[in-house]
Amino acid sequence: MTAWPEGGVPMLNWMRWLPENVSTYGGDIDAVISLIYYVTLVWFFLTLGTLAAFLILYRRREGRRAAYVTGDRLKESAWILVPLLIVLGLDFWLDLRGAPVWAKVKSQVPPAALSIQVTAKQFNWEILYAGPDGVFGTSDDLQRENELHVPVNKVVRVVLKSKDVIHSFFLPNLRLKQDVVPGRTIEAWFEATQPGQYELPCAELCGFGHSGMKGWLYVHPPEEYEKWVREQWRSS
Repeated sequence: MTAWPEGGVPMLNWMRWLPENVSTYGGDIDAVISLIYYVTLVWFFLTLGTLAAFLILYRRREGRRAAYVTGDRLKESAWILVPLLIVLGLDFWLDLRGAPVWAKVKSQVPPAALSIQVTAKQFNWEILYAGPDGVFGTSDDLQRENELHVPVNKVVRVVLKSKDVIHSFFLPNLRLKQDVVPGRTIEAWFEATQPGQYELPCAELCGFGHSGMKGWLYVHPPEEYEKWVREQWRSS
């Protein structure tokens, strides 16, 4: 079934092999992925079908001599230029379809209920929570390794930094993937819609320990999150 949200991007439910979506904008991203996938799939079979047809039509046959083709530059160029124009047209169409989603994720950022600083380093995630004063870099900050705790149905702003090489902050279930570049501070955001524990791997090859660089996102119901906050600052 196909639904059409604001912005005209189809919400397709055919990408069932993807991780479960628990993000407010994940459905929009899945729709764009589905669109690209099926356009590519159709083009793939058209290409193979054309090759198969040529193999059958122009196969070697007894009693038929090979044709001598003198060459016609315009006709020969058409075999390249026509597919090129079709591909460019499809690319432009996909860009138009994806533009509202890109704007929603990158430009139309809603006000955040919570800000968390995530610093990547070989080979773990340093998660820094601002204390009761809500300001990073003060004495009441709380740091945890590979544990990102957030409340459900709240917009979370993530401030991303790297201590060494390029990493990639990846939350597959929330359809969020953002490279983390040394010397730069990059912001991202998400809103989880379902409580649970979700994988937080690094998606950029960052050294020999890359495969073991994995943290966890814990999405708590409101009461459970408040309890976690009280416990952390009482014990810090």
